[in-house]
Amino acid sequence: MRDYLLVCDSTADLPIDVVKELGVKIIPFSYSIADEPFNYYLDERDGDIKNFYDKLRDGAMLVTSQVNPNLYKEYFREVLAQDKDILYMCFTSGLSGSYQSAMLGADMALEKYPDARIEVVDTLSASVGEGVFLYLAAKMKETGKSFDDLLAWVNENRLKVRHWFLVEDLFHLQRGGRLSAVGAIVGSALKIKPILSVDEEGKLVVKAKTRGLGKALDYLLQKTVEEGGDLSSLVAVIGNADAMENAEKLKSMVVEAGMKEENIMIAPIGPIIGAHVGAGMTAIAFIMP
Repeated sequence: MRDYLLVCDSTADLPIDVVKELGVKIIPFSYSIADEPFNYYLDERDGDIKNFYDKLRDGAMLVTSQVNPNLYKEYFREVLAQDKDILYMCFTSGLSGSYQSAMLGADMALEKYPDARIEVVDTLSASVGEGVFLYLAAKMKETGKSFDDLLAWVNENRLKVRHWFLVEDLFHLQRGGRLSAVGAIVGSALKIKPILSVDEEGKLVVKAKTRGLGKALDYLLQKTVEEGGDLSSLVAVIGNADAMENAEKLKSMVVEAGMKEENIMIAPIGPIIGAHVGAGMTAIAFIMP
């Protein structure tokens, strides 16, 4: 039986040391700052995250772009050349056209390796949600789960991934069409912090509006307790867009509620997601039992 490799993309936010331990392949997405192009690798080899958020706060013009089919073809062929099949957990189709590009790239890659297999799964997840999904899938692969069994698990659980996050800068949501200009101005004046999630189509949705950071973090904790089941066995990723203090605070809160500290990972929110949600975003993601 051919071996296979789990592949994902750099919209999946996980600590880089964890990614290295998992042995998964990460395809970089690209972005530009004032027309200067960068590829985002989780190890920050091409532009560091702190510099990105500093420029974002200074009002730099930022643009993100998806991987095109030809690049997907090349990335996939690198793996197929190693005599391995591919299970690609792709960034949500609700926020990007990358899923369709990956499907086209897979078809092109298989023209050279017709006996190989590539399965492209629309995770319907993003950021730390995509990250915790990838983490748990990789842990299952480590136990010897077959390609077909892991593929079935991924498809069966993608709607169980829960994303909850607060946003600091409402103007990024307004620019992305998530809030009206008036709503953004009024919300900022009143220190309103919207709580967002990802729906069953993999799209961002505003779920609540809280006043002040404390109440926003309380809301994230509440949803974790409501949906997380047995917190003592729950695995979660907490993400921060250059807001480590918030992330550490949220971690302390969920540990106090019953989660094990060793089951919580804190990850930076990379530029691909950060460009759309702004600096200060704080998130928690897990898979509902």
